[in-house]
Amino acid sequence: MLKKVISYILIFNFLAISAQLNQEPKKITNKFFSELNDLEKITPALKKKKGFTNYKELLEYIEEKEKKYPGLVSSNFIGESQKGKKIPIVYLKKNSKDGLKKVKVWMQGGLHGNEPASTESLLYLIHLILEDPDYKYLLDKIEIAILPMANIDGFLKNDRYAANGLDLNRDHTKIMAPETKASKKVFAAFDPHVALDFHEYRPFRKDFAQLSTFGISNPYDVMFLHTGNLNVPGNIREIIDTLFVENAKKSLDKLNLRHRHYIKSEKYKGEIHFSTGSNTARSSSNFYALNNGIATLFEIRGVGIGKTSFERRINSGLAVGFSFLKTAYENSNFIFDQIDIAKSYSSDIVLQHERSIYTDVIKAIDIESNELIDYETIMHSSKESFAKSKRDRPLAYIITKNNFGFIEKLKDVGIDYDEIEKDTIIFSGSYKVVEFNNNFKVYEKMKMQKVVTSIEYNKNGFSKGDILISMNQKRSNLIAELLEPEAPNSYVSFGIIKTSVNSQLPIYRIKKFNN
Repeated sequence: MLKKVISYILIFNFLAISAQLNQEPKKITNKFFSELNDLEKITPALKKKKGFTNYKELLEYIEEKEKKYPGLVSSNFIGESQKGKKIPIVYLKKNSKDGLKKVKVWMQGGLHGNEPASTESLLYLIHLILEDPDYKYLLDKIEIAILPMANIDGFLKNDRYAANGLDLNRDHTKIMAPETKASKKVFAAFDPHVALDFHEYRPFRKDFAQLSTFGISNPYDVMFLHTGNLNVPGNIREIIDTLFVENAKKSLDKLNLRHRHYIKSEKYKGEIHFSTGSNTARSSSNFYALNNGIATLFEIRGVGIGKTSFERRINSGLAVGFSFLKTAYENSNFIFDQIDIAKSYSSDIVLQHERSIYTDVIKAIDIESNELIDYETIMHSSKESFAKSKRDRPLAYIITKNNFGFIEKLKDVGIDYDEIEKDTIIFSGSYKVVEFNNNFKVYEKMKMQKVVTSIEYNKNGFSKGDILISMNQKRSNLIAELLEPEAPNSYVSFGIIKTSVNSQLPIYRIKKFNN
């Protein structure tokens, strides 16, 4: 018995530290994840037995498609990685003679460098749209921007992180990596209606070794992570969940691929619980949705198992990707109308979210019996979060002009602002820090701060060149997440705006404009 326990522990430890070379036990693959061998050997990684698409192959593949379909494909570089690799983006667009307004769809893969099926799914998707008449029609109503390998430096060494050690899916608001800055500027310029972030997840986690008799593995081919952020208008959240994700689930069902909302294990007071959903603006699904876009991140079962079930993983990505495209195609006018409705969102700003907690049952593969089991757990749900604290929504914010560092970040994400033309006095609220704590571990190389502020309204003087940010714009909900000091992903919380107790912040809010 002791030898058996040790062997399972060794399996999980090896799976946790190994990457491309590691394979899951064959008995699990054979029983639950049989290969779907219906893909042509078209993309670079599918053409070879070992390894994944490298940088040279990526560029050659894009160039080949652009030369073959000059009227449908264009590409350029959004910037450079930290190691000097140019980052390509691909646009798929058919010119419309009748001036038809098209749904703009953003698709992104390879944000984490150890998730190769995310990139390969997108490369294969490009091929099918261009070559297969069953998909080519989509370009009649849709134009697509595809960022297939967002984290090139990490991808080339099969590493989750960027060259400077940052997790690029925790960098969407603080924008500390050049890759993030480049992608944000292009995302804002493209201004998509729909955004889909392709990822892979690790089916064997260290925590899992402690569950059931001798451990479990996650059995889901695909997990969906879409926004639970309450600053995203309710109609957008509903469309994502009940239309786009629901249709994607049906596509996966046709292939007999297992799916559910995203879950991960986490320690809670010494016990292993699970969490589902997300409400944090620092990650893609929430950041994109706060732009009043229909956005989802989805995870394919794949990290740490090498090329095992690789075609199955690509098929999973294709099923979700094409489902989103077809749903956008079939509901184009509805999408335009709903995003217009979302632009007029005027509810109070949610500063802090509280997750709901309940008992849930998930599916799991029992390692010892090699059977699919029902596993009961405590679930902490951001998908069903509620507002812990709120603040009224202003008409506008003002930022003093000597704060260029984070003003530039606002510009990068597409937030519109005006410069005050002359010295003036405006009745506005100033933020004073009444509680302050920065006694936290460094997170993503940032010295985090947690504050409580009081707001006092007075006639405040402002100088020519100070920045006025109206909330009457598409990205107003993102503005609130970035500028309200108590928001967990704000410039204050991330320490981009340094402060201390009794300090006044360089941010002001306007409830009404002067007559």
